[in-house]
Amino acid sequence: MRTFVDHINREVHMPFPPKRIVSLCPAITETMFHLGLEKQVVGRTRFCIHPQPDVEKAMNIGGTKDMKLERIKALDPHLIIAEKEENTKEMVEELEKHFPVYVFEIQTVEDALQMIKDLGRITNRSLEANQMISTIQTSFTKLPDVSGKRIAYVIWQNPYMVVGEDTYINDVLTTIGFDNPFIAFDGRYPEVTTENLREANLDYIFLASEPFPFQEKHVKEFSKLLPKSKPLIVDGEMFWYGAKMIEASSYFKQTFQHL
Repeated sequence: MRTFVDHINREVHMPFPPKRIVSLCPAITETMFHLGLEKQVVGRTRFCIHPQPDVEKAMNIGGTKDMKLERIKALDPHLIIAEKEENTKEMVEELEKHFPVYVFEIQTVEDALQMIKDLGRITNRSLEANQMISTIQTSFTKLPDVSGKRIAYVIWQNPYMVVGEDTYINDVLTTIGFDNPFIAFDGRYPEVTTENLREANLDYIFLASEPFPFQEKHVKEFSKLLPKSKPLIVDGEMFWYGAKMIEASSYFKQTFQHL
């Protein structure tokens, strides 16, 4: 048994290295596979869809906020991985009655790199984790610089919801050089009106492909609603932390360097 302190300062006592892991966070699930833990990951949420097809070998234990406890119990995990934003406090409190639960909290690019490092540490994959971090850090030195373009990153419709302060996505946008006026709004993902968007004097409106599946028809709708701002579909998965960061830099350069 080993004891680790997680990202919200909880002591987690767990078998080391853990041989049966349940992950409740899609981006972390994908990262574990990239660290060579495909045999150890026995459970994942229905939203954990990468990497295909290997991830399908792990049992679907429900959603990120509506787990099936009996399925998790049947897996008898040595370790459960959760993330503060993705999963609820009530889920963690229930699960920790039965199993070790390690909670990550990712709000910045640095948090994401720390997640990879700590994930490697608690799963005995530190070498692989350090190699991944080095690859990401090198790629992130090649991010484009957009020099203060004002943007909204829209994640939901009816009501419109945008990315706000203290989020990984906003930190990525800031690192690239975008100005997100909605960090002044309350909440990490504030609801906004068309009037809020209009008053923000936006250069661009990024319509994310997930969690709400914005499509080209929505680009046309926003073009009519906000003719002074240019709407663009962006690949929401490229704003996942962890393994996706390896390919994100080239996507950002291709998508944003000419804005």
